[in-house]
Amino acid sequence: MKQTALWTVCFLFYACVCLQSPPGTAHPLRDEDRRADIKFVDAISKFRVGVSWRNVSCWLCEAVFAIVDVALMNEANVERVAQAAGETCVRLHLAEEHVCRQIAELFRDDVINALQRSVLSPSEACAVLVGRACGHFDIYAPWNVTLPPRPKPPVVPPPPPRPGSPQSRVLFLTDVHWDQEYVAGSPADCKEPLCCRNDSVVSRWPLRRTAGFWGTYSKCDLPLRTVESLLENAARDGPWDWVYWTGDIPAHNVWAQTRDQQLHELTVVSRLIRKYLGPSVTVYPAVGNHESTPVNSFPPPFIHGNQSSSWLYNTMAEEWAPWLPPDALHTLRRAGFYTAPVQPGLRVVSLNMNYCAKENFWLLVNSTDPADQLQWLIGILQQAEDKGEKVHIIGHIPPGLCLKSWSWNYYHIVNRYEGTIAGQFFGHTHMDEFQMFYDEETLTRPLGVAFIAPSATTYINLNPGYRVYYMDGHYPGSSRFVLDHETYILNLTEVNSHYSHSPAPSPKWTLLYRASEAYGLNTLFPADWDKLIGRFLTEDLVFQKFWYLFHKGHVSEPCVNTCKTTQVCYLLSGRSDDPSQCQRLPLDVKEMGKTPKKTLC
Repeated sequence: MKQTALWTVCFLFYACVCLQSPPGTAHPLRDEDRRADIKFVDAISKFRVGVSWRNVSCWLCEAVFAIVDVALMNEANVERVAQAAGETCVRLHLAEEHVCRQIAELFRDDVINALQRSVLSPSEACAVLVGRACGHFDIYAPWNVTLPPRPKPPVVPPPPPRPGSPQSRVLFLTDVHWDQEYVAGSPADCKEPLCCRNDSVVSRWPLRRTAGFWGTYSKCDLPLRTVESLLENAARDGPWDWVYWTGDIPAHNVWAQTRDQQLHELTVVSRLIRKYLGPSVTVYPAVGNHESTPVNSFPPPFIHGNQSSSWLYNTMAEEWAPWLPPDALHTLRRAGFYTAPVQPGLRVVSLNMNYCAKENFWLLVNSTDPADQLQWLIGILQQAEDKGEKVHIIGHIPPGLCLKSWSWNYYHIVNRYEGTIAGQFFGHTHMDEFQMFYDEETLTRPLGVAFIAPSATTYINLNPGYRVYYMDGHYPGSSRFVLDHETYILNLTEVNSHYSHSPAPSPKWTLLYRASEAYGLNTLFPADWDKLIGRFLTEDLVFQKFWYLFHKGHVSEPCVNTCKTTQVCYLLSGRSDDPSQCQRLPLDVKEMGKTPKKTLC
């Protein structure tokens, strides 16, 4: 009885996560079941909740548990659980009714199967849903990876390369989010979580904004022509030594996605990248959280059969086979991560960051180093250290947004192998930002930086963009560090206005900024970013420039006071739930480290 209530409420949690910004067989409702369902709906309506999930109190959450416990006595009736969850989603105004119904049906089997295997308690669920005031919410027990007994080599900070030293020019793509149903002229303001589509329900009359030809400043994703325009411009700006691509191909219509659609979009975009960049350019991809359906559903490898991720990983291996060696394809098929040599002396590790994601409900079953990925990473890094190789790590979700134990273990690994890890590259937030890594002993010596590149998509209120990294190149003694980076955008204000009547085949993407010039940096080593954060605190004009670039050149107001300090606090630590670094901030913002950063699911 208790578990049935948990299924329903946990579904609502994932619906809330994915709409605000469930295996089993369905059985027909019996008459007595239908009466229980009606009673549940009637009881919910008595609470008159009609605002948003943020206003749900602890007592209401606990009341929902109690009502569902009584109403849903028959745990075998999976269909009834989905109906109750969908009805509650509607009554809590989490989304439009049809979105609630569809996402309840889509998530039903996976969420229920995962929760059947878990040990989540009601107090933990309410704490997750409503907040810490409702009880203990850390349902993931702490754990630690095992490092080899070999001592850490002496730390030798790399000097800047000599003038004229070879450099590698690397294209970085992330968060494409292609919307097959994007329609120019459709409503840009709608009631659904994703707009700019023919079936978008207008949120207000008269209709104030419509979708532009190349994209829209709203909660809209990209038409395919803009994706092709990006790739066409990137191809013209080549040649590229190689490409990093950190996922999120499908659009944000997470309530109405099928496996066939996800695989179609994966195939189309993978082949477009090969078409435009050419067969001689190697692309190293990573798995995003939107590649699966339901969104964020990435079961560990011990889940077999239809509910495993083999349907996704096998297609990835087929489409990415021209870029990756056989041993990389093997681990990709198993669990969505791999390692591959890039050049002599440099290898890449592509992590499946969905195994650290707070939104991956499969981790309710077991969140202890899913798929043994971090232990595998340690092995790869130790081998690289023994060989004198440098390593770049790529992934979708930044480590500072991961589950606490995973994030802190990753931070520990970066500390141990700081002499081997030459770069970390992520996406997911859609913004242009970074996160710092410091020595664990004093938390004062900067030893690493996770670069978080801006998205290709406009979602939400952004210009489309992509990143170019300039790295210490291929020569003996190269640090393989990032020396500089550039961000290119498609200025929608200009291109949609200029081409509104007769669109050009492909408008020109323009350089938004070069990091060394924008911030006055000689290099982009960890110490440089640490000093820049210090300037953010003392020179507000420098921080406001960062804030403008953070949004890819489209921001309506400055970031001050709590906004600023929360953002700086986020930049200071590459591990989650870590307020210690924020102690260096002004006294009135020391609590900012406890404030979770809002992300896009």
